[in-house]
Amino acid sequence: MESRWNPALYLQFESERTRPARELLARVDPVRVRYVTDLGCGPGNSTEWLVKAWPDALVTGLDNSASMLDAACRRLEKARFVLGDIGQWKPGRLQDVIFANASLQWLSGHELLFPRLAGYLEKGGVLAVQMPDNLDEPTHVLMRETAEEPGWCDKMGDAGAFRQRLLPMEAYYDLLAEADCTVDMWKTIYCHVMPSVEAIAQWLKATGLRPFLVRLDKEEQALFLDRYITRLKTVYRPRSDGTVLLAFPRLFMVAKRRQ
Repeated sequence: MESRWNPALYLQFESERTRPARELLARVDPVRVRYVTDLGCGPGNSTEWLVKAWPDALVTGLDNSASMLDAACRRLEKARFVLGDIGQWKPGRLQDVIFANASLQWLSGHELLFPRLAGYLEKGGVLAVQMPDNLDEPTHVLMRETAEEPGWCDKMGDAGAFRQRLLPMEAYYDLLAEADCTVDMWKTIYCHVMPSVEAIAQWLKATGLRPFLVRLDKEEQALFLDRYITRLKTVYRPRSDGTVLLAFPRLFMVAKRRQ
């Protein structure tokens, strides 16, 4: 597995990954839209929906992965794409929509990050965020437990701490309300129908497993995944039709800056 983000691997489950972005976008109702930024745009699957929603706006996708941006540029001609770090991002002008689908969970310091992003909005502008809230799901508990087993723990270092827990919903509400925004928040648990436990591991190779796998060579990755899949099979049992259900909680918020 490459240390960089892999667009092809990520897009193996494009429909499932894009569905939350579409449902988040459906709740966005800004006053006018001229400038839009997609933070952590990846291969452009979410950016494509933003371009469709506002074809006359200047839509910019920001990501810190050159390989992801290469895929996004090939996918979309009507958007511009910029290599950069969300944590250091500062737009040249106030934005009408700042969209972040499954990206901000990778950043720490949300107490400062969210008010700062809200401050980049025009009056009437919208900050729309979706973040996985699955660190306590068996998928992530078991990957951490596998990494702590003898033979792996000395190679993993702080891989399990790479992604921090989300703040309580009330904390996000207060941060955004104090930034002069009205706030709509909700949680959804998706129930993804997967063909096998191996497919769950394949899904996670592109995201949650990356901090663990990038520390291993190819042979070690195969052994780690085999052990991880064995653990997953003790929890994710086949249903009557042979499929496996993957529960995936996500937190949504739409913050609109007061006029």
